[in-house]
Amino acid sequence: AEMEATGGRSLWLLLPALVLVARQQHFQEWPGFQEKPMSKENVNSTLDFFIQSYNNASNDTYLFRVQKLLRTQVQLTTGVEYLVTVRIGRTMCKRNNLVQSSPACPLQSKKLKKSLICKSLIYTLPWMEHFELWNNSCLED
Repeated sequence: AEMEATGGRSLWLLLPALVLVARQQHFQEWPGFQEKPMSKENVNSTLDFFIQSYNNASNDTYLFRVQKLLRTQVQLTTGVEYLVTVRIGRTMCKRNNLVQSSPACPLQSKKLKKSLICKSLIYTLPWMEHFELWNNSCLED
């Protein structure tokens, strides 16, 4: 029984270290991805899909739109996986039944101003215009 007690205790010492590592790697590097700019049509369709997914899942009163594409990385698997880093901003357009954010929506200023940096893993089959959002995390900018 004494053996078990020490075994258990050393495990507890390990746990906080693991939590720290996990927190530091909030925006971890994904192996296998290559820095590569997307073609213009792929960028547009992928970012349209991303912001629609974001707005559908968001419970904000206002829609967000993409302000700037910061980074694109690509990996070829059974389809094309894009790892995109974008800055998105809260617009003055309120969400209604049409969850469509348009570039024409002006961004909020003053109190309601909010921008986020999002890192998003999007799986695509470009030849079928098929998209899936596999992972997304956003941090306040």
